[in-house]
Amino acid sequence: MRRAAPSDASAVASLLHDFNVEFATPTPGVEVLAARLGRLLDGEDVVALLAPEPPAAVALMTFRPNVWYGGPVALLDELYVRPDLRGRGIGSGLLTRACALARDRGAELMEINVDGGDVDARRFYERHGFSSTEPGGRDHMLYYEREL
Repeated sequence: MRRAAPSDASAVASLLHDFNVEFATPTPGVEVLAARLGRLLDGEDVVALLAPEPPAAVALMTFRPNVWYGGPVALLDELYVRPDLRGRGIGSGLLTRACALARDRGAELMEINVDGGDVDARRFYERHGFSSTEPGGRDHMLYYEREL
């Protein structure tokens, strides 16, 4: 498992594209994603972790400042393992490494958005200690979005 460099933009883009295609989600295509990732992976706000070799799984994270925490908040934007490699602990390894990297960078919170109907993803994250409720609360947190 390793951190992706800007030179890995095409590999990361291919995995992200495959993820969206698998789940029938719109994608701008590998070329557009690779161009964006080439710029983003050169900074510190976007991190992609790849596993194994050759890459067949990716964890994509972004970091942002937040007034409620002393360090950045990490958002796990995407976690994808190619279907033929699922069930081998690769996703768990990527998630563990992503959490460690976030802690090393001073993050106190990692956020993950999961579709409500994606029961497998919800179970996976809950098994790894993530919750969809505030500490001590019972109501589920909701995510809202609006394209601008």
